[in-house]
Amino acid sequence: MSALALGLVAALCWGFHDICVRFLSQKTSISACIFTVILTGLIFHTVATISTGTLEALPARAVFLSIGSGFCFVVATFGLYYAFERGPVKLVAPLIAGYPILSVGWAAVQGHPVSALQWFAVLAIVGGVSCVAALSDKTDQETPPIGPTVLFALIAAAGFAGTFAFGQAAAAMSHEMPSTLVTRVTALLLVVGILILFKQPFWAGRKALPWLIAMGLADGIALMCVLSAGALENAKYASVSSSLFGMLTVILAWMFLKERMTLAQWSGCAVAFAGVGFLAL
Repeated sequence: MSALALGLVAALCWGFHDICVRFLSQKTSISACIFTVILTGLIFHTVATISTGTLEALPARAVFLSIGSGFCFVVATFGLYYAFERGPVKLVAPLIAGYPILSVGWAAVQGHPVSALQWFAVLAIVGGVSCVAALSDKTDQETPPIGPTVLFALIAAAGFAGTFAFGQAAAAMSHEMPSTLVTRVTALLLVVGILILFKQPFWAGRKALPWLIAMGLADGIALMCVLSAGALENAKYASVSSSLFGMLTVILAWMFLKERMTLAQWSGCAVAFAGVGFLAL
């Protein structure tokens, strides 16, 4: 499977994850949601690693890179949740959706060639996703000052870019399964430490548990897909195509929640998928 295809699988999984958040965020503690999702993802990845016989020692550099990836993933997760909690979506979504620009820029700095047309395709994807996600925000409620909101959103974007950069680098010099397992363990330990430090709840409640487990499995598959692309050609494209999750969340809401999509949003979808199609050539 190509890096681009792995990113699309990740986008679909994260789209499902985000649409579940819509049901749970109003009734369940954010900290409990994050803990349960990351714990489930770790259990899933541990079972997958052992069952495939890929549990093996990693080079020291790969371990450090995987730890860095886990740290960035926690930063991105908390940044995303708190940015969307403050809102509005039309401000937050485009900022977070811009992380592929950082990913491709980092790849270019490392010497991977990126043509002008490829940059144009990446910008088309980011622009299309931002358009669809931003136009889905129909609320006119008063929101907190935008300064901290912008900061949280930018932190999330940088966190995602760092997660994929470090994780893919670790996968490229070792096996992606044990390196991603180190990322998962690091993320869980950091989340547990943060929740204890700030005295936040761990238990989300029995009613939310099945949904959170499903979200954790989806998150586990998504992160594994993007990080495992590190051993493939054009690994950066997995980060780019995974950014479609914001758009897919809106499309899933249209399919299953009967939420309306406007012509402008469908146009944004067309632009984003055209960008993906060009990169696939």
